[in-house]
Amino acid sequence: MVKDECKTLLDALNKVSACYRHLVICAGGTSDSQNLREELKKTRRKAQVLAVANKNKLITILKDKTISKDDRAEFERLWVLFSTCMEVLEIDMRRALELGQEFPLNVPTKHLIQTGMIGGTTAVAARAMNIQNMNYEEGNYEEGNNIDTVDLNDLEQEINEVGEMIYEMEMKVNVLQWTVEAKQGPGSELKSTASAGASSFAVMSVNGGGNDKLCDISKVFAGAMFSAVLIIAIVLAACIVKFA
Repeated sequence: MVKDECKTLLDALNKVSACYRHLVICAGGTSDSQNLREELKKTRRKAQVLAVANKNKLITILKDKTISKDDRAEFERLWVLFSTCMEVLEIDMRRALELGQEFPLNVPTKHLIQTGMIGGTTAVAARAMNIQNMNYEEGNYEEGNNIDTVDLNDLEQEINEVGEMIYEMEMKVNVLQWTVEAKQGPGSELKSTASAGASSFAVMSVNGGGNDKLCDISKVFAGAMFSAVLIIAIVLAACIVKFA
């Protein structure tokens, strides 16, 4: 179904964007490197490919006047989620640009931030690249190219493209975010978690006959151990006083 395809694409975009944010946090830190910058480039471009796919599919559907009211409400909700994801992606790309400009890799005297984060980031980028099994060229830098200049120029250009995409989305589809109703109320995730915890507690209470016995035995054992330790302490104290 088209609705399932849209949800799958949006879920993939969210995951890649989350991976990109995780990588951006490492920029300018002690784990920063040329490999990280290349992973950032591949991940953000993967996110842009997914963003274009999401945009084209949702615009086509929302322009269709024949879809039912319920379906339109659902696609408008997906559109709001997609718009929010794009705004977050643009913010992270701007942050990556600022960090890249502030901490160029080809300037050895520029000290990196001691963030406390160590280790590689390849596993995070690999998760982003595996989403949807979309093949993507490595885009390795040729020897002699300046990664600080080349990649940052590309990043600045891509930020402008994302900004234009967001503007195009607003012009082509008139979906007011504050008019879209959420499927769940505020804090529903927390409520469901609390309900699950309460249910677990209720189950434990219902099946707690044997557990009560175990608790009683544990209390008796703990009391006996405490008494034994107290008696040993008294005997040792008496011996010390006697031989002093």
